[in-house]
Amino acid sequence: MDARMADDPFALFDLWFAEARDSELNDFNAMALATVDATGQPSVRMVLLKGHDERGFVFYTNRESRKARDLGEGSKAALLFHWKSLRRQIRIEGPVSRVSDAESDAYFASRGRDSQLGAWASEQSRPLDARETFEARFEAMRARFEGGDVPRPPHWGGYRVTPQAIEFWLDREHRLHERRVFTRTGEGGWDEGLLFP
Repeated sequence: MDARMADDPFALFDLWFAEARDSELNDFNAMALATVDATGQPSVRMVLLKGHDERGFVFYTNRESRKARDLGEGSKAALLFHWKSLRRQIRIEGPVSRVSDAESDAYFASRGRDSQLGAWASEQSRPLDARETFEARFEAMRARFEGGDVPRPPHWGGYRVTPQAIEFWLDREHRLHERRVFTRTGEGGWDEGLLFP
């Protein structure tokens, strides 16, 4: 699929994302999330895209984790999707905001029960003395919520990256790659252009 086939970056993302869903063996929705802490130290990790629309790209996490601390007030982040089987990648950059409690509740309710319990048991990114400690916490949460629904923990929720720039990268022979970039304008539209590979 030629990167010139769509003029709207969200429509082009939807097209590539659908093709990735059909071709990638594992976690077609995996994306690298890059953040920077208050000292300027960058950090990157893989997270899963759990929703997207014209407002942005959504993922969920423990809001007491390192990534959440990096995503404090006024922060920005970068995302990278890399689909090796399609020889494509998409880079997204922009400011980050929390999704609403209603959105976080709805997504949390859709998760498997063990994943819900894990969100309660884990003190994500904090030191752990032994795996057995985490397993004991998990079992304690299983007992605590036995026979009932597992509510969303108050420290767990979603974040949305609102794109200011989206780059579509398409592999070409001899490293003569195609790079198409969309940059948000002040009026809410998009400027687009090409970049040298």
